[in-house]
Amino acid sequence: MQLRNLDLNLLKAFDALMDERSVTRAAERLAVTQPAVSATLTRLRDALGDPLFVRSQRGITPTARAMELSAPIKRILFDIEAVIRPTDFDPATAELTVKVSATDYALRAVVVPFVARLRQLAPRVRVAVLPAHGPELLEQMERGELDLALITPQMSPPDLHSRTLFDERYVCVLREGHPAAADAALTLDAFCALDHGIVSLQGGGFVGATDAALATLGRQRRVCVSVPSFGMLLDMVRSTELVALVPERLLLGADGLAVRAPPLAVPGFTKVLAWHARTHADPRQRWLREQLVQTCVSHITVQTGQPPDERGG
Repeated sequence: MQLRNLDLNLLKAFDALMDERSVTRAAERLAVTQPAVSATLTRLRDALGDPLFVRSQRGITPTARAMELSAPIKRILFDIEAVIRPTDFDPATAELTVKVSATDYALRAVVVPFVARLRQLAPRVRVAVLPAHGPELLEQMERGELDLALITPQMSPPDLHSRTLFDERYVCVLREGHPAAADAALTLDAFCALDHGIVSLQGGGFVGATDAALATLGRQRRVCVSVPSFGMLLDMVRSTELVALVPERLLLGADGLAVRAPPLAVPGFTKVLAWHARTHADPRQRWLREQLVQTCVSHITVQTGQPPDERGG
């Protein structure tokens, strides 16, 4: 293969085919006809000496050689775009889409206020939220399918850049008017005697970090409800006699709930922002990352009168 046999359109077509895994969708993305994409694929195969893609039941499947070329070619295209992109960046007029991976917790605690901030500062920026899938993060970012990930340090692949946003802690919530909410402090005996609800991200689990902490004290609790999201759990607490331990930042702006400090120590967690090297120097992405960080700094809940251990980066 010689450099003169390749041009930018060939690389763009390869990138589209890798992302879409379909000649039809790649043609739509490139705004050209399907025969044009097929002809381009023939040129790519001749230039690279490999079939690159083979037909499958769901479209086309990349060969091993195509998989090797995918990330380098995407980086090349990104670098070229960065070179020709205007250096001036005006958030008020910028038009782009930022793709963020977030858990149910991060969506409510971080993305919601982040979007509210962007609506004020950069109204033409669109935000696409994707589910958080740790093992796939690096690959998604390499393919340009994802820009930012809101995860824990344990989920962050070592090849990604990351920045600590904050340390989260758990607080105890009951509905306003709950008999146990009459006391300013919740004792361990009262806590264990109540019916509890928890979030099980995998679904169906009735044991969590609180149970492990109770076990070290030789105590147990009754977990009666297991749900897949914190929003659902908070709704249930508002309308039942259930009690729950939830991350404190979820309670900003929440009503109908009484908040108490837990009667035992339950380990919290750290939330970090992660991104790929391909977007590290992009002025638009750098601005977006800074806005997300500032969002986390300004949205801190203190309902129990004890501020969280803030370690914003």
